Amino acid sequence: MNEILEKTVLTPVTKKIVVNAPYVARKAQPGQFIILRVRENGERIPLTIADYDREKGTITLVFQEVGLTTRLLGRLEVNDSILDLVGPLGVPAELPEKGTVVAVGGGVGVAPILPKCKEMHKRGVKVISIIGARSKDLLILEEEMSACSDELHICTDDGSRGFHGFVSDKLKELIENGVQMDEVIAVGPIPMMRATCEVTRPYKIKTWVSMNPIMVDGTGMCGACRVTVGGETKFCCVDGPMFDGHLIDWQEAWRRVNMYRDEEKVANERCPNCGGVR
Repeated sequence: MNEILEKTVLTPVTKKIVVNAPYVARKAQPGQFIILRVRENGERIPLTIADYDREKGTITLVFQEVGLTTRLLGRLEVNDSILDLVGPLGVPAELPEKGTVVAVGGGVGVAPILPKCKEMHKRGVKVISIIGARSKDLLILEEEMSACSDELHICTDDGSRGFHGFVSDKLKELIENGVQMDEVIAVGPIPMMRATCEVTRPYKIKTWVSMNPIMVDGTGMCGACRVTVGGETKFCCVDGPMFDGHLIDWQEAWRRVNMYRDEEKVANERCPNCGGVR
């Protein structure tokens, strides 16, 4: 159980693994996530389920190596096992049965967008996808997104591929050019999701975002993943992770996601090669 069956290096900092997790694969829905630990006494981190195969009993995880835990996860190879993994957690995404949806993915946020687009495409929804990264070397899952999108727009911050600018800039261009859309789904870094919501707000286009704050138990008991939505406290693990982006308190969310930057830096410095960690 939890054995890594496949591993792919997508970019210098992003990896994709296919994990044997039949109980999770049996129940997983687009928008849900898992929480895992790589080692004893290690932290528990959430990762969105990027894909699942019920017949094979597998789930696909895509992650960027940033902190100690994701770096340790990145060191695991095929036939290695993740210590423990629980899921599926969270509320499945509320996906439409018709109309036009623009899916906006920034960086590793393209991975959580993928299962939503696959499901909408299967339902007959028109899917216009915008995916982006800082440069062409950091773009991920382009072929997979193209397969489930009626239109695919590529963006890079430095102009090395496709549209020169942010994904939110491309979305604004589409709106200003008269492209009709019923909803927008945005997943990526907080600044990117916030910018996307500010683009759609004047046009009153329903905009969903997927919040991914610090999580501990994943059951709503610890309160670590709280986020303010429409003036009310919500817990991402049991109320989300998807929320109406126009109702998010983005300043609070940004403060909370940066609370442990210093501790993360210390952990990485103590383990430059991730070897011999206790």
